[in-house]
Amino acid sequence: MRVCHAGRMLRIGIIGWLSAGALLLPGLGRAQEGPRGHWAGSIDIPGQSLAFEVDLDKTAKGWIGSASIPLMNATGIPLDSIAQTDGKWIFEIKVGGANPTFAATLAADGESMAGTLTQRGMVAPFTLKRTGDPKVELPKNSPPVTKEFIGTWEGTLDAGQRLRMILKISNSETGSSGVFTSVDQGGAQIPVSGIEQKGTMLTLRVNAVGGDFTGEINKEGTEINGTWTQVGMSFPLVLKKSGDQ
Repeated sequence: MRVCHAGRMLRIGIIGWLSAGALLLPGLGRAQEGPRGHWAGSIDIPGQSLAFEVDLDKTAKGWIGSASIPLMNATGIPLDSIAQTDGKWIFEIKVGGANPTFAATLAADGESMAGTLTQRGMVAPFTLKRTGDPKVELPKNSPPVTKEFIGTWEGTLDAGQRLRMILKISNSETGSSGVFTSVDQGGAQIPVSGIEQKGTMLTLRVNAVGGDFTGEINKEGTEINGTWTQVGMSFPLVLKKSGDQ
């Protein structure tokens, strides 16, 4: 998702994220863990070095991961396609539409990794150092919402660039969940981190892009009039109930 305001472009949800000298045996143990852990470092993008953090863990079903970008207050950015290919560890971000891909070589002692980030034909080097155990942030369900809020909602975020947005909210046995889709950014899906309903008011936390939405549903249950806030700026966003449920 991109939001332009006052001639400035803010990249939402994307581009935004590992002690040598250890004894041989501890280092070997780390290397055998693969990239499991909490990693911190930076990406050298044009004009700046962008700090980012990555958490990678291995479960019975395979590798899971999340990333964060402190500058944008973005956390829980989902990582996908985590695998080792041709000696390199690969993982992707599927928030933002461009699917930036990271390819890194793990150091022999397992305490650092270095590689490149590729996105839309551009390549940027990055380095990460292992700083602790993994704390992967996965989407969690929130308390259920009333039936008026369940379904598909559509609106356009106008902040210098018009971005069509689709919001889907659903209830299940474990609570409510939601996801935004940015139609004009390749259909990028952005998970809702938290949903809170108080009467006619709805608040959505979207940690993966450092944003949130607060709005009030009308009496007819057909429209949520609210505000999208991100990176210290706020923009009006009206969501209308879609017939596609």
